[in-house]
Amino acid sequence: MGESMINPVIIAVPFFAFMIGLEAWYAYHTSADAYHKKDAWNNIFIGFVSVAFGALFGLFIGVIYAFAYELAPYKFPADAWWTWVILFFVDDFAYYWFHRISHESRLFWNFHVVHHSSEQYNLSVAVRQSWFSGLLHWIFYAPLMLLGFAPWMFLIMHGFNLIYQFWIHTKFVTSLGPLEYVLNTPSHHRVHHGVNDKYLDKNYAGALIIWDRLFGTFVEETEEPRYGIIKPINSYNPLWINTHGWVEMFAAMKQRESLAGKLRCMFSSPNMTR
Repeated sequence: MGESMINPVIIAVPFFAFMIGLEAWYAYHTSADAYHKKDAWNNIFIGFVSVAFGALFGLFIGVIYAFAYELAPYKFPADAWWTWVILFFVDDFAYYWFHRISHESRLFWNFHVVHHSSEQYNLSVAVRQSWFSGLLHWIFYAPLMLLGFAPWMFLIMHGFNLIYQFWIHTKFVTSLGPLEYVLNTPSHHRVHHGVNDKYLDKNYAGALIIWDRLFGTFVEETEEPRYGIIKPINSYNPLWINTHGWVEMFAAMKQRESLAGKLRCMFSSPNMTR
């Protein structure tokens, strides 16, 4: 079965649209500087196209997941509540490392930079996703099928994880009190999108901030973030937004004479390009 056919994110698209409209309306009527019209519509267009590409890539990703699941020596029972509890934590843990490596390796950053390149921070930014990330992101999740979680179970759990992450892209929620110690929240994720020196490469969490606290990548929001990337893209061209990272990487690789230098350029930190 294709990934997009059972992905809760697809079902949630009308909810995303409603919430973006509601937040934009609230920002307008409170004179909050949270939305720039051209940027927001660009985010929405990129989001819709990413859904289409996700459905396309889902055809071969589904085959990979099914193959990995067949290799699993143990299959978790889908009718056991504890299976879903374990899957929640395993999926969120896998997301943390996928997200972290997407910031620490230029190859994966070339996909993820699409999401960070907006200089605004609002719910429309949540749907500003790479068109081509399906080419490689499965590498981080196929091991869950090898552990014995059925692909359809993973897609449901992972979908709800991504739906949770939608609402944290807002300026209008300041603090959740004690929940800030456990959950990823708007405050924590604002830090993640900030290009302030103290905020770079921090708070990679999906749903639970505990992974950042455990692995030393947590930073609390103490000053207002500046959003975007270190090297602003200054473009509303959706194709360029999705490809500029690759163009810059290949240009840099061309300047490296040795194979080792070219590989370092591809896999090392992208900090200098942000």
